[in-house]
Amino acid sequence: MSDTESPTLAPGKPNDTATALELFSIAGSLSSTLDLDYLLEKIGLAAERLLDSEASSIMLVTDDKKSLYFKVAGGEAGAKLKKLTLPIGQGIAGWVAEHRKPEVVVDTTKDPRFAGRFDKASGFVTRSLIAVPMVFRGELVGVAEVLNKREGQYTQEHVTLLSSLANLASIAITNARILQDQKNFFSHILELIVAAIESSRPTFMGHPHRTSRFACALARAFGMDEYEYRMIYYASLLHDIGYLAFRNSRLLTDAGISTPVEEQHPLLSVKMLEGIRMLEGTLPIIRHHHENFDGTGFPGKLKGDQIPLGARILGLVETLEEIRLTGGLDGPPLVQRAVQEIKAGRGTRFDPDVADTAAELLSTQPGIW
Repeated sequence: MSDTESPTLAPGKPNDTATALELFSIAGSLSSTLDLDYLLEKIGLAAERLLDSEASSIMLVTDDKKSLYFKVAGGEAGAKLKKLTLPIGQGIAGWVAEHRKPEVVVDTTKDPRFAGRFDKASGFVTRSLIAVPMVFRGELVGVAEVLNKREGQYTQEHVTLLSSLANLASIAITNARILQDQKNFFSHILELIVAAIESSRPTFMGHPHRTSRFACALARAFGMDEYEYRMIYYASLLHDIGYLAFRNSRLLTDAGISTPVEEQHPLLSVKMLEGIRMLEGTLPIIRHHHENFDGTGFPGKLKGDQIPLGARILGLVETLEEIRLTGGLDGPPLVQRAVQEIKAGRGTRFDPDVADTAAELLSTQPGIW
């Protein structure tokens, strides 16, 4: 079939109601789940069902933009295809990717472009197919296919429907890539910030990660939900970022401080992190992690349950870290000294429940801190 010829299409029209319900369901899933494999499998199954086909596949463009690989392949032979690639320009899917045009093949035995090696590898016999390009904002994402119409032949309505499903797949894939890039950027930036905090004082090496490990263990013991757990993790890593401002005149001026003192580092930490929406939940924890349970701490002289639970946890772990950083102890003697400090501060510096839980974890789980 040449580039200008239209495929011979038999009459037929997918069920409009079923189609609309499937598309609405998939569109809803785009905003309700971040599981890309689940979304693409759902799209593939919908394509098979609505287009009355034996199998489907979603092929994505490789990073070098030279080939396609099988991301999702439906049907009994699908798993065998996921290890194979197809150069762009070769085969029917490669032709569709190169020309960015849908293609209908009513009889693969009469199409010289057909890449029969995939059938040989999978054991599947492809008789007919539709392949459509997946394009998002002008960029080729991949190719979606359905294979072997069970009854009749593929129609133009089927091409339109598969194109709609391919558009949804393109959005899902692009969203997943953007999210992955954001996560990758954030995790690396977080590590750079932690490294800067460790460099701010000679004794801080390893301090942020040790603090987060023990604080998160306490958060789990108290049954914190996913959001609270994540916030205490970030707060534990970043609570001492304010020390970076001690040698930065611009940051000090922005905070209205001329000569910083130790008690101001929580407020400086909060000032530096304000405006980062995904870290908003860390700010009360960081601001109040030097409050004491009896109201003698700083900066707000908060008492008891007025102190956020995350701050009560972080404050206890921070005290134990001071023992590690200044006491010259290690191993069992350090743990023994930490338990003594917890018991001595129970009800005064420390929340009794947090103190009891921390002492138990240190005594029963070696290496937790």
